[in-house]
Amino acid sequence: MQRSTLTHAAPLLDRFGRVHTDLRVSLTDRCNLRCTYCMPAEGLDWLPKPDLLTDDELLRLVRIATSRLGIRSLRLTGGEPLLRRGLPDLVARFAALPDAPELSLTTNGIGLARQAEPLHAAGLGRVNVSLDTLRRDRFREITRRDRLADVLDGLAAARAAGLDPVKVNAVPVRGVNDDEITDLAVWAVESGYRLRFIESMPLDAQGAWDRARMVTADEILHELGRVFTLHPVPRADAGRDANAPAEQWRIEGTDAVVGVIASVTRPFCGGCDRVRLTADGQLRNCLFASEESDLRALLRGGADDAEVEAAWRASVAGKGPGHAINSADFRQPERPMSAIGG
Repeated sequence: MQRSTLTHAAPLLDRFGRVHTDLRVSLTDRCNLRCTYCMPAEGLDWLPKPDLLTDDELLRLVRIATSRLGIRSLRLTGGEPLLRRGLPDLVARFAALPDAPELSLTTNGIGLARQAEPLHAAGLGRVNVSLDTLRRDRFREITRRDRLADVLDGLAAARAAGLDPVKVNAVPVRGVNDDEITDLAVWAVESGYRLRFIESMPLDAQGAWDRARMVTADEILHELGRVFTLHPVPRADAGRDANAPAEQWRIEGTDAVVGVIASVTRPFCGGCDRVRLTADGQLRNCLFASEESDLRALLRGGADDAEVEAAWRASVAGKGPGHAINSADFRQPERPMSAIGG
């Protein structure tokens, strides 16, 4: 994949001086799982196809982001991004941009066994796979689908294809899978995957998030400490993950690193460098934003690149100081995570 040589774009700044270099692009709001903490069993009202950004529109927005706004990293998300038809071709078009960003993808892993090699050949560099349990019966209960074997096959295929690192994202929920924290860590170390635990966040479609069921970062680290000796990895030593939200810990006696993303109990909003684009072309300056900027309307209304850039900069300039989950006036966003993009 061509690496960016961008030097001329002015930084994408908010009013707090944070520079935004990481763009998350949702390719679809659809998903082939029905995770209990994300959506109801019957699914959601999916966006009609005409509302979705076309490949050409996505390419134009990413080109503007990389050439005019200083975006350096592009993560493709969903819903489930592997459901996007022609995904390897789209990835190849992103990789061929003059200021090509680092390309990664977040997926539930279903279909990855089939697409890992074509995606890597097209220019995808890394992959994150969501996996909350290693138990088939529990996977079926959580996701309402009996697809654990497909996810495990997808992880193995990603590693074999050369996607590096292969990260696994797990969300412990009290009374659901919190007894598997050490099991997941042992499995990840033995399998060569980089595991990251994430505190659950209020982003479900049902609005049923319960703080009491959230397993905190401190609890996760305490549980891991029962099996492993952990050494914190300083940000300065974290390489390309230095700006990632995960606090990283090296497991003594191995080369393995485990991450913990304390989104709720230790928010990292002060260093946030992310901006998000939904599948229907709405720009969100925060995962928990209450307002969006309609870039799709600009594209389809004939706006030139400078006008799109100006709208993008205005949106980011208005970004708040943080997500405010821990404040009394917090309001969960109307869109659930599957419709925002991870």
